[in-house]
Amino acid sequence: MPSHYEERLQRDLNWIQELVGVVGLAITKAIDDAVSAVMNLDKDLAALTVIGDYTINRQTRELDRLCHAFVARHLPSAGHLRYVSAVLRLTIGLERIGDYAATISRTAAQLSTQPPPIVARDIETMSEHARRMLSESLRSFQQRDVSIASATLAAASQFTRYFDKVFADLVKEGDAHSRPANDLFALMATFNRLERVIHQAKNICEETLFVATGKQKGEKVFQILFVDGPNNGASQLAEHFTRKAFPQSGRYRSAGWQCTEEVDQGWVRFAQTVGIDLGKSWPTPLSTLQPQIDDYQLVIGFGKESREHVGRLPFHTTMLTWDVDTRAEPEVVYRNLTPRIRELMERLRGEQAS
Repeated sequence: MPSHYEERLQRDLNWIQELVGVVGLAITKAIDDAVSAVMNLDKDLAALTVIGDYTINRQTRELDRLCHAFVARHLPSAGHLRYVSAVLRLTIGLERIGDYAATISRTAAQLSTQPPPIVARDIETMSEHARRMLSESLRSFQQRDVSIASATLAAASQFTRYFDKVFADLVKEGDAHSRPANDLFALMATFNRLERVIHQAKNICEETLFVATGKQKGEKVFQILFVDGPNNGASQLAEHFTRKAFPQSGRYRSAGWQCTEEVDQGWVRFAQTVGIDLGKSWPTPLSTLQPQIDDYQLVIGFGKESREHVGRLPFHTTMLTWDVDTRAEPEVVYRNLTPRIRELMERLRGEQAS
């Protein structure tokens, strides 16, 4: 028979869990209503959704209070402590999702016409995915179900590229002057917030994994592409140095837009002096990687002309250009590159980059 203390602890936990469910339903409905307001140009529904965000804010503050009170009253350990600490982080995400719904609703109030058909289809697709992932992530958290969380994480990761299509469709509408610029900016804000809902769903799934297994979210692993003209020296050295120095922090490739047939032997010999083996490396034409360029979070081009050769990048890919004279002696290039690479990886992963 449970003691009075155990009954009170379980009752307090139940209150927290019930309120998580209440807020989860509220933010899911808010997203649905906000999207409906945009699609149907329903400014009254948009206003009600904005006002409803104040209720969500109060509920998340109450959830925060209950969690702190639980810690102070019960001094929990192990599983109970993981759960409450996860809920404390969760409240921030839930409040933000409520804010996203309010922002979408505010954009609905600014629209002069309903979205054009192709953009409307994009909104329907993104909102459907965002809602499903949000619902599944909340279900995984409430049930502490690792399988649901893992499946939702995988689905969310696969959907991120869709935003590039959305951006292209909006650009086409802008080029066609089919809508006022203010409308297109408002629609862009809608898409951005729906994308952020998907990111928050991923965060909720990470919290599920933490509560259920104690496993904390790992550091992000970056996909980085180094690009120069021949890909027979400098970019090869950058790729292999980064892989050797930071093997746990990313996946690295290099390519060139005017590839030679093989890596320059002068670079191969120099690389050996700093512990890098280029003997089995071959230049890679940039054109063969461009269809998968959205796999890379970062593209680093040597020389400003590299932007022209790389061309238009997907929305989620960022490009840096470094002033590197690839015709200089290998040792000079190595001394130029290595501190830049170390600084970049520390910015991406912190001082513990490895």
